[in-house]
Amino acid sequence: MPMLQTPSQTVGPYFAYGLTPEQYLYDFKSLSNNVLANPLDEANVVNVVGKVFDGNGDVIPDAMIEIWDTQHQRFGRFGTGTDPQNRFIFHTFKPTSVDGQAPHLSVIVFMRGQLIHSYTRIYFEDEVELNAQDEILSTVPVDRRDTLIASKNAAGYEFNIYMQGEKETVFFEI
Repeated sequence: MPMLQTPSQTVGPYFAYGLTPEQYLYDFKSLSNNVLANPLDEANVVNVVGKVFDGNGDVIPDAMIEIWDTQHQRFGRFGTGTDPQNRFIFHTFKPTSVDGQAPHLSVIVFMRGQLIHSYTRIYFEDEVELNAQDEILSTVPVDRRDTLIASKNAAGYEFNIYMQGEKETVFFEI
């Protein structure tokens, strides 16, 4: 009998044990975390901090965010419930341009109620020229591009994810 595809499932308590155990008060650390770079490694290390909001503008306290930095081949995962302010926090290298693309991080959002996770990207507001030339970013309507661009501040970059509503983040089909 051939094996068939199994249905997608929403993020549930079965992820907590191995992926974000601190969020559910297990007494051990997750398999992967938010630290993708040592601050002593390079000057190109930044913090990317944000929250995930639902369609009513309320913070989602138990989303799980994964980022992938293709350039540096680094992966990180953060459960928003592991932070007292329900944020995701990544300490990572800021990517540079590769093959003409604007520097970016790939993002996957997992959360309750979603049958299939959502894909997006984080671009950086201080990369104006490269952002304007980016092939993927240029496919997004001009009035929606700001939903993919992290704001620079004294602590690094802020990038909030809006699942629905007026500020809804642009998500990509993979």
